Amino acid sequence: MPPVVEIRRVSKYAGQEVILQGWLYNLRESGKLLFPLFRDGTGIIQGVVVKKAVPPEVFEAVRSLTQESSVRVTGKVRADQRAPGGFELDVVNVQVEQRISPEAPYPITPKDHGVEFLMDHRHLWLRSTRQRAILGVRHEIIKAVRDFFDDRGFTLVDTPIFTPAACEGTTTLFEVSYFEDKAYLTQSGQLYNEAAVMAVGKTYCFGPTFRAEKSKTRRHLTEFWMVEPEVAFAHLEDIMALGEELIAFVVARVLEKRRPELQVLERKIDKLEKIQLPFPRMSYEEAVKILQSKGSEIQWGGDFGGTDETLLSESFEKPLIVHRYPSQVKAFYMAPDPTRPEVALCVDVLAPEGYGEIIGGGERMTDLALLEQRIQEEKLPREAFEWYLDLRRYGSVPHSGFGMGIERVVAWICGLEHVRETIPFPRMLYRLKP
Repeated sequence: MPPVVEIRRVSKYAGQEVILQGWLYNLRESGKLLFPLFRDGTGIIQGVVVKKAVPPEVFEAVRSLTQESSVRVTGKVRADQRAPGGFELDVVNVQVEQRISPEAPYPITPKDHGVEFLMDHRHLWLRSTRQRAILGVRHEIIKAVRDFFDDRGFTLVDTPIFTPAACEGTTTLFEVSYFEDKAYLTQSGQLYNEAAVMAVGKTYCFGPTFRAEKSKTRRHLTEFWMVEPEVAFAHLEDIMALGEELIAFVVARVLEKRRPELQVLERKIDKLEKIQLPFPRMSYEEAVKILQSKGSEIQWGGDFGGTDETLLSESFEKPLIVHRYPSQVKAFYMAPDPTRPEVALCVDVLAPEGYGEIIGGGERMTDLALLEQRIQEEKLPREAFEWYLDLRRYGSVPHSGFGMGIERVVAWICGLEHVRETIPFPRMLYRLKP
């Protein structure tokens, strides 16, 4: 029996007979020749079926294939520089697993479809060349993130998805029934990360997070994936350096491993090649002055909106690091600057090209009394945070961390207009299906 081979590996089998397992992508007929395009999730290859070279039933079986019919194809791999990928398959046999009926054809055709139609058929849209390229880049980003932290001695600690209280803000919680009680879907694993970091020194969690923001912007999802490192004995400067190193590492890995996918997406590679250390930095106050000079109505004390982030980043070819925002616009656990208590030791990293915030984090508050005060000011349930306060009672140390949203990073690196394409099945304000 010929070996079963993935299309991406056919170059190793030139001149040999192989079996490919996949789906019909397209079919062109020219007299006594058929030119089927087959895909298997790893690539696309053109087959050649010569009528006089195969039994009549094989020729007719290929000829009657419809888009996305599933097949097992036997053929000889032949080098041809004119072909996509540099190789073709001289087909000698085909086993049809399922032939899609012409009376009920595959819904997504080469013609233009509206976004809503494609989102309603997301389970099928994923098969398109563009969407498979995005999935490949997303996979590489996630692998790069894990390699980055694993190679630096971080310990992965899985944090809970059900939580008893808010982490970021009480207005963006998804409440769920939890037996006789109620719970919330996690907004972040950070608070639990702070417990883990006191055990292992350097940790990260990586999983889904949920925000019930009633936002319809191109940057927002209600369910997204976030990686969150936490480091003991680390201050703001340490965590800013870690964040920019992570971003540079991820971009370099994608450029190394996924250039074909970036080409499918028509991404401008030269823009990504400029993502080299160090990144530009500025304080929140400096950022406000720049925004005001560009016509923004932002005043000191206000948080940046999407337009502000775009205005700030448009002058830079690299991600922009903005630090020391007013404490009032940041989470209750952010440590105040000891020289200026009205500002927090926090940082946001804004992607270039208008993609907005991709990292948010900072140094955590270690002062027990001040943390108790902040919990009271935010009207958070004290009993739900007693365990968190314990971390300040027993062996507390300076520690810092951040969260990086995977979907926004995917959108930026792929050059996508909307985050809905960055995750296989997006959850948005008005979309819960498929």
